[in-house]
Amino acid sequence: MATIFITGSSAGIGRETAETLVHMGHRVVLHARDNARARDAEEAVPGAAAVVVGDLASLDQTRALGEAARDEGPFDVVIHNAGVGGGNSPRTVTVDGLERIFQINALAPYVLTAIMQRPARLIYLSSGLHERGTAVLDDLQFARRRWDAGQAHSDSKLHDVMLALAVSRHWPGTLTNVVDPGWIRTRMGGSHAPDPLPLGAETQVWLATSDEPAALVTGRYWKRREQLPVNPLARDEALQEQFLQVFASLSGVKLPDA
Repeated sequence: MATIFITGSSAGIGRETAETLVHMGHRVVLHARDNARARDAEEAVPGAAAVVVGDLASLDQTRALGEAARDEGPFDVVIHNAGVGGGNSPRTVTVDGLERIFQINALAPYVLTAIMQRPARLIYLSSGLHERGTAVLDDLQFARRRWDAGQAHSDSKLHDVMLALAVSRHWPGTLTNVVDPGWIRTRMGGSHAPDPLPLGAETQVWLATSDEPAALVTGRYWKRREQLPVNPLARDEALQEQFLQVFASLSGVKLPDA
């Protein structure tokens, strides 16, 4: 039995992942943005061990969430599933003065990774849209560029891949991978998405639990248990290091050394 923490697990792919892992007999700790969503998660996944609460659009709450999650660990696996879409949303700044999509999708998983105890396996969710992502280090949050919510979302998904690959280099003892779950019929994906919910969780569950040699690798990008190439920017190690410096500066949290 593994102990597993999943962010953004009150609904959608995260909750499906949690339900599947609980049914497999694993100890699963859920995460919800607020108390109302926590109650929904508890009702939907009654076999979960606990639910920790924290809004990833707040650095204070994200740090507190990381500490609360530490108290429920140590974890064998952490799955960074939480995220928001772009759509046609206006540029929104959080209580920390940071662009919301960037903070939730990219900066928050970095902060949690840096704060929490190091697990044996780390899994980050990204998207095929990361291929359209750009790495504009001096304007990650569209403070000067013309706002484009879709581009901001694609950029954040590229940041997730870069983060996963950077962590895989810095922490060689942790199997760190990144997953494209596909276009899944969820609240975020919409009713016209082609793929059912279980398919969106299947690869994460496999990477989290399997002892097959194919799953015991690190620094790979997956979809449907198949390794895929990534945007070349994501494998630029110098760029990865610059991103880690920016993340540390913005959050006040440094990724610990191996």
